[in-house]
Amino acid sequence: MSAEAPGVRLEAGTLLVSGAINAHNVTPLRAEGERLIAAAGEGLVVDLAGVSTTHSVILSMLLCWSRLAEKQGISLSFTGAPERLVSLAALSSLADWLQSRP
Repeated sequence: MSAEAPGVRLEAGTLLVSGAINAHNVTPLRAEGERLIAAAGEGLVVDLAGVSTTHSVILSMLLCWSRLAEKQGISLSFTGAPERLVSLAALSSLADWLQSRP
């Protein structure tokens, strides 16, 4: 059984992130998310409910997206983070940030 391919897409003001994200596939996913954020021009919700893995590179990607959004004056909030990802974020004192609500 193969892991679900990762993806990011913009749908009605929500950035939907899904699949098995790891160090081998995060770079193009990060770039696509940055492109979508830059094109959005307004507040976005990042929905992480479809993420099927827990890896520190996911947090790194989300922090990069957050910095880009802040630079462009776009509010970014997160929803649906899997509990294991929240637990990983807590190790770096990022759990509250990751659980920000729209």
